[in-house]
Parts: sequence; structure tokens; C-alpha cells
Amino acid sequence: MFDWYKSSAAVERKTFWACFAGWALDALDVQMLGLIIPALTAVFALTKTEAGLISSLTLVASALGGWIAGSLSDRIGRVRTLQIAILWFSICTFLSGFAQDYTQFIALKTLQGFGFGGEWTAGSVLLSEVIAARNRGRAMSATQSAWSVGWGAAVLLYALAFSWLKPDIAWRAMLIAGLIPGLLVLYVRRHVPEPKRIASAPEAQAKLPLTAIFGPRTLRVTLIGGCVGLGAHGGFIVLSTWLPTFLRTERHLSVLHTSGYLAVLIFAFFCGYVSVGYLLDRFGRRPTIILFAFACTAMVVLYTLLPLTDHQMLAMGFPLGFFAAGIPGSMGALFSELYPSGIRGSGVGFCYNFGRIASAAFPVLVGKLAEGSTLGNAIGITAAVGYGIVALSVLLLPETRGRDLDTVTTAETTPPAELGPTSR
Repeated sequence: MFDWYKSSAAVERKTFWACFAGWALDALDVQMLGLIIPALTAVFALTKTEAGLISSLTLVASALGGWIAGSLSDRIGRVRTLQIAILWFSICTFLSGFAQDYTQFIALKTLQGFGFGGEWTAGSVLLSEVIAARNRGRAMSATQSAWSVGWGAAVLLYALAFSWLKPDIAWRAMLIAGLIPGLLVLYVRRHVPEPKRIASAPEAQAKLPLTAIFGPRTLRVTLIGGCVGLGAHGGFIVLSTWLPTFLRTERHLSVLHTSGYLAVLIFAFFCGYVSVGYLLDRFGRRPTIILFAFACTAMVVLYTLLPLTDHQMLAMGFPLGFFAAGIPGSMGALFSELYPSGIRGSGVGFCYNFGRIASAAFPVLVGKLAEGSTLGNAIGITAAVGYGIVALSVLLLPETRGRDLDTVTTAETTPPAELGPTSR
């Protein structure tokens, strides 16, 4: 499964580790917010609505940041944009540790969101253009597994900070430590070169990159790719938002509060990210994503219909986390292979981040459906809709396994390259 790394060139390995570290540090900063919310609520006397607004605004800002960074990477380069994004979210996280009131904190966290979204887009496009085509799925999904590493690091940092410091100081110490990721820029500047740029389609050169993805040759895949992002983010946000509430309030399961359940989920996500890459490169993008979409739907149905005990839920947490990680782990490779070089950043940024914003409607839909039914049924129906959108949308896209990105001149008509030792 990791043989791709051994056969990779030095520049591929260095780029991989730069993107892996960037995504892990992103996860560290993002997951810290969820862990320190109780302390923030106490310090700033927040209502639940005010606390939730922090996450919502950060999410919207990260989506906008992804669009902007994608377009910027087409203009000034992938590496330079990646450096800007890393510095941006590191500095904003650091400054938020000194916030004196709720207004200052939410403003700084919103600004931090721009850098968070920009880092994923710039790093994803950069790695896709450097890694060999035959290894692209595994390398990019392995990069996504860094989220689990950052998540675990956030939990450890939380345990240390709140064990040694008072709560009203511990949360500030965690955020101030968020400046450390900025040191990654030094590694990127020294070891990661800008990938080779090639001329894009003539119509793309005549327009702004963000506008070009809606041109006649790219409009169809842009709209379909946006639907993939919508379904993937929608299904995931339903699970992360409502499933814990359902299991805690209607099933009265206490395991949700244990470190064991959290450890199982983190490990499951890591395994799901790594494994889906092998399947992407072995069987193709479309069948792998469809498989994971149906598996996610099946797991949600089982979770909401079966009378689970604490131990059963702990055991089933692994397959749920495994399959839930697979679809996000696939999107970087899929979206990067749909666009020519000159508008690739804009295309990837739009498809991924359109879903982030539009998926905000899914948790609301669950609440509306639950008014006339059970919460379990509402979760199952809404998650099935999200993952159904993913499966149907992917069927409408070309299979891009092994595609040589240097030969992509239009988003739809370029056939995938044959897999082989020289495919890049």
C-alpha cells in the first residue's frame, strides 16, 4: 500500500511531506476550536448560538478562502500560495489567543478560516501536479490522512494544556501555540519547487481563472464537480452534527464521552484515508467513490435503526469512520484531474468549497424532517440524499485514473493515460 512512496522521486517525497504537514497543522488548529469551546463559553459567557456561530463563520470563510487561493495559485503559483495560506492561518490562530472579548475572537477565527481553506486547495493542486499519475490517488489520500494526525495532536495538546494550566489560561496557550505551524513555510521555501506550468486552453487564458471554469468546455464538469462536493460535505456534516446528538439523547449511549471512542474514530479515519487511495489507483475513481458512498449510507442506516449498546457502538465506530473518510480522501485526486493547468486551482477550489457552503443546508433539513418523524429517520434520509448525490454525480464524470495532467487541455475530452511506469 505504501510502495508508491519507495518508488517516488526525491521532489515527490518532499512535496508530499510539505502538504501532509500543512494539512495536519490545519487539522490541529481546527480541532482545537471544538475542544476549547466549553472554556470559551465560560470565559466570554457565550450562548449556544454564539458558540455555534464561531464554527459557522469559520466554515464559510474557509470555503471562500479555498476559492480565492485556487484562483491565486493559478496566478502566482502553487508554492507561493501555499506559503501565504500557512502563514495566514498560523498568525490568525496565534492572535486569537490574545482576544479580550467575543467580538475580537470571532473576527480572528473568521480570518483564520480563509487560510485554512486556502491551504487545502493550494496543497492539493501542488501535490497532484508533482506526484506520478500511477501513484496520485494513494499519495493524495495519504495526505488527507494527516487530518487524523492533526486531530490526535489537538487532543494531546488539550490534555497537556488543561492538565497543567487553569482553564482560562489553557485555551489561550493552545491557540498561541498555533504560531508554530508557520515554521513549515521555511521547509516549503527550501525544499519544494514550483511544478512545471503548461499553457492552458486558449479560452481560459483570455479570462480570469475563476471565470474560466464556467467556460463552454469546463462548465459541465464544474457543475457536476460542485455536486460531488455538495453531497460529500452534506453527508459528512449530517453525521458530525446530528449523529452524536441522536445516540446521546435518544439511545442514551455514554461511550460518546470516552477517549476510547475518540481514539477508534481517529484511527478509523486514518485507515479510511490511506486505504481509499489504493482502491482509487487500483480500480479507478468512479467505482471507488460509489462504493464508499453506498457503504456510508448503509452504516448510517444501521446506526439509526439498530438498538446499539455502548460496546456495539464502539465497535461500529470503526467502519463508520473508515467509510466516512473515504469520500473526502478521494476528492483531491478527482478534482485535480478534471482541469487543465491554467485553471486547475480555480476548478479544485470551486468544486471542493462550493460543497462546504451549500452543505450548510443539510443540518437544517435534518431538523425540519425530525419535526414530523424521528431524528434517526431524518438523519438516515438526509445522509442518503447527500451520498446519493455523490454517486450519481460521479457517474456523470469521466474516469480519470492515470491521467497525465500535462496533456489535459479541456476538462472533458482528454482520455485517461494508460497506467505504466512512465505515467506522471
